[in-house]
Amino acid sequence: MTASKVVIVAGGTSGIGRDMTLGLAEAGHRVVAFGITAGAVADTVAEAQDRGLSVDALGGDVSDAKEVAAVVNFTTAKHGRIDALVNNAAIGPLGTVLDTDEELFDKIVAINLKGTFLTSRAVLPHLIEAGGGSIVNIGSGSGWGKPNMAAYSASKGGVFALSAAMAYDFFHHRVRVNTVVPGGGGIVSGISLDRVGGDASKLGKGAPGSVAGRPVNGIDMANTVAFLVSDAAEAISGTVIDVGCFSHQGGPVTRKKDS
Repeated sequence: MTASKVVIVAGGTSGIGRDMTLGLAEAGHRVVAFGITAGAVADTVAEAQDRGLSVDALGGDVSDAKEVAAVVNFTTAKHGRIDALVNNAAIGPLGTVLDTDEELFDKIVAINLKGTFLTSRAVLPHLIEAGGGSIVNIGSGSGWGKPNMAAYSASKGGVFALSAAMAYDFFHHRVRVNTVVPGGGGIVSGISLDRVGGDASKLGKGAPGSVAGRPVNGIDMANTVAFLVSDAAEAISGTVIDVGCFSHQGGPVTRKKDS
């Protein structure tokens, strides 16, 4: 049986973040999730209660160090320790360098990259004191560069680099740091829905998807993250796991032809 962990999930109250929160709780872990949308926080609490899961959901801005500290303090006060951190909070407006203004660029980097830095910085002392733990950062194939995603790509590329640096820096503290990438296209998430005006029917069409014959979903992500925070993954650090469609999202897989 998997040992129960105390896990903080940043951006864990909506979309695939909520799926990961609930999936980790279903695996027996005690989860503290936080996000910036009050309605999503309330819905996460309600769904967890309906399913009898150990989840606390809080309001909090990942780009604000004081709000991150409040989540960490709540977690240690309630559970006495922190075993793992999942960094999922992100926004993903589209645009090239020419049509992304400075304010938007700063906001994307503040949430996607600085947020990962702030949460990791706040949680790491607790992991080190406990003799080890796990950080899982949610990446994106755009971190290797994709069209019309200049600022988002830059922020996610930074997440890959930051993850690798932390894996080196805290190796001897037995803190493992890995990155999980939802691959193959078509995944329904808060970011993808924002890009299509909230119309989920516009997602997934023509995408390679996964070898399962469908796009990746939040449960696929939750299963992978649950493994990485578990003792079964205690020797794995500094790696990138693409869930769905080969390294760097896609490889030579082409779009499925209409029959």
